[in-house]
Amino acid sequence: MFSDKLIEKLNITPQQPGVYLMLDKKQSVIYVGKALNLKKRLSSYFNKSYKHDLKTFVMIKKIFNFEIIITLTEKEALIVEANFIKNYKPKYNVILKDDKLYPFLIINIKENYPNITVVRCAKKDGAAYFGPYASPGAVRKTLKIINKVFKLRKCKTPYYKNRQRPCLNFQINLCLAPCCNKVDLDEYSEIVKEVSMFLKGRTKELIKKIKSEMNLASCSLEYEQAAQFRDKMFAISKTVEKQIAVTTDFKDRDVFAVSDSFPYIMVVVLIVRKGFLLDSHTFTFKETLSTNTEVIESFIRQYYDKTVFIPQEILLSLNIENKEALENYFSSLKEKKVSIIFPVRGEKLSLVKMADLNVVYELKNKIAQDSAKTGFLIRLQKKIKMDKMPVRIECFDNSNTFEHEPVSCMVVFINGKSEKSQYRKYKIKNRKEHSDYAYMEEVLKRRYKNNSSCQNLPDLIMVDGGKGQLNIALLVLENLNLSKSVFTIGIAKKNRQKGETEDKIYIAARSNSISFGKDRELLLFLQKIRDEAHRFAISFHRKRRAKSMIKSEIDDIDGIGIKRKSALIREFKTIENIRAATVNEICAVPGISKKTAKTIKNGLNG
Repeated sequence: MFSDKLIEKLNITPQQPGVYLMLDKKQSVIYVGKALNLKKRLSSYFNKSYKHDLKTFVMIKKIFNFEIIITLTEKEALIVEANFIKNYKPKYNVILKDDKLYPFLIINIKENYPNITVVRCAKKDGAAYFGPYASPGAVRKTLKIINKVFKLRKCKTPYYKNRQRPCLNFQINLCLAPCCNKVDLDEYSEIVKEVSMFLKGRTKELIKKIKSEMNLASCSLEYEQAAQFRDKMFAISKTVEKQIAVTTDFKDRDVFAVSDSFPYIMVVVLIVRKGFLLDSHTFTFKETLSTNTEVIESFIRQYYDKTVFIPQEILLSLNIENKEALENYFSSLKEKKVSIIFPVRGEKLSLVKMADLNVVYELKNKIAQDSAKTGFLIRLQKKIKMDKMPVRIECFDNSNTFEHEPVSCMVVFINGKSEKSQYRKYKIKNRKEHSDYAYMEEVLKRRYKNNSSCQNLPDLIMVDGGKGQLNIALLVLENLNLSKSVFTIGIAKKNRQKGETEDKIYIAARSNSISFGKDRELLLFLQKIRDEAHRFAISFHRKRRAKSMIKSEIDDIDGIGIKRKSALIREFKTIENIRAATVNEICAVPGISKKTAKTIKNGLNG
């Protein structure tokens, strides 16, 4: 299985700490790992007697060579491994997705009257960051509570600086309107402090603080203000009621658990703040060469590289070998002691068991969803009489207005889900034949002419336009020798005048459309793909048409560049509005002189 050269290289590998890189036949790095004893660790991969699971066995077969970097300590190995993973992004390592996917809430405390906004990337810029949150929905829910309870300004900073009068939020008593009113800076700073306490999970302390202020206002006979404090306290109390108290020592903790079932490895993180369970995040990975212990260790290192808050304690469902090195690393980031704990009893063990239950449930749910998708695609395969399951579906649609700026688009669905990164836009090059059939023929040739090797082909092609477009697609594929490699269908809208009640699906060698009967769900799925292709094509066509209209009217006028053209369109919206405007109205646009305005008028009006 392994070459003599590789075994010989393994025999001279030192028994020292370090990092190893697994390479494939193309000499690409497919896996990066670290070890206290390089020889012992590498031997576990290449020893035939060592029992690997099926997943690891399959991946080991792809290893052609390896390289090592010897380090003096395990801490150095930890840092080198992290840098190599960031640099090479190996296929079989656990790589946490970019933190742009996980939103944060931010308060720029450097400003006098900061607002709270959502960002996708935390920076070390002195602002207060809270998160990451599990989803945009979780952020919206939190923001809704904050905007309702606390009177922070709601407008974005550019509007705030240029606003002439307060907005509706001031009228309904949800904002102090520092944009227009004189607001006491200390009073506003106190609100910012309360929002920070709320977002950090210190809700009990916050309620106690507000209750004290309410009593003080009441004693001072300021009953209206006391009522405002009371309403705020009740609103926050309702939020606290929804939170689950999981520990009695009120510490901040993150709890990690991992579970695997081929082909997935899943990690769940429970967010515990001041003893309350606030949130949970789920992360799924495919194709990794690591054990679950290595997964959780690699994961937490990357997780805290991407977040701005590290709790006092990190609880793990598995014991890791580089615990001390990671504790030192996290403590240096936080500048306070951070403990990594593998609990064996008490409340902490209960938290880990809770995380374990969640990760097992989420993994089962993920596999069940995959099974449901597979079952759905198998049903579709049988219904339209395909030889294989339609894992990858490509759908084409044309769009034009009276043959003006004709375009076509392709959308891609993989395992029943849209893959927008693989969508494609096509500008029609052949303008001699003004017909949808000619456009479809051109686009299909451009898409599939370089795929004679049957690589990167879809399982199913769908064209919008019914039998006519289907026949064009079949002819193109036959000429490219691909008719036996790809199954093709056409979809046509229902004809209400003929009494048709649903859209029609056509396949080759069949004159009538397919009857879906009780399996209407399959038809709705194909309609969804067609509608997405239609939306994508129309959107592209509108952009092309708008660009063409602007270009044909303005770009030929001397002295009008991109900046002036943009300023004119921003001000007047359409060419007709510019044409109807007076010279004085045109020269009121920033960057347009009276002489240039006259040139524009003459250019547009001939």
